[in-house]
Amino acid sequence: MVRVCFVCTGNICRSPTAEAVFRLRAAAAGLAVDVDSCGISDEERGNPPDPRAIAEAARRGVILPKRRARQIRARDFDVPGLLVGMTAAHVRALQLRRAADAAASVHLLLDFAPGLEGRDVLDPWFEIGRSDFADAFELIEHGVDGLIRHLQSPP
Repeated sequence: MVRVCFVCTGNICRSPTAEAVFRLRAAAAGLAVDVDSCGISDEERGNPPDPRAIAEAARRGVILPKRRARQIRARDFDVPGLLVGMTAAHVRALQLRRAADAAASVHLLLDFAPGLEGRDVLDPWFEIGRSDFADAFELIEHGVDGLIRHLQSPP
């Protein structure tokens, strides 16, 4: 079983979306996974997913987890698996918190998506553009699909 924990800033938009999309697509691919999500910050701790993220996911047939936002914990690094950040800033924050002997590895989500390597899934919470939640969802889908292909490929 593979453990994947998706990480964004507050754990109310991007990471719960990635968790839900990954859970659905991994099941369809027959992958045994333990999937979770969390935030770098504690500012949203205890809050449910953003209603706009819930609505965008529902439009696409995806149900976001009914759970409350949480901040990353030291023990998240102790379990073998992947910690997958939405932005380079999340990856840097994870790398700074990760001990040299940590079992979990740190990755950028879109590094798994051919042609999108190095790109960030920007935070739609600020809603600078009218399609921010749709754009973020589509990028998350590309990253998740690439991650599943990566997990299915032989070591």
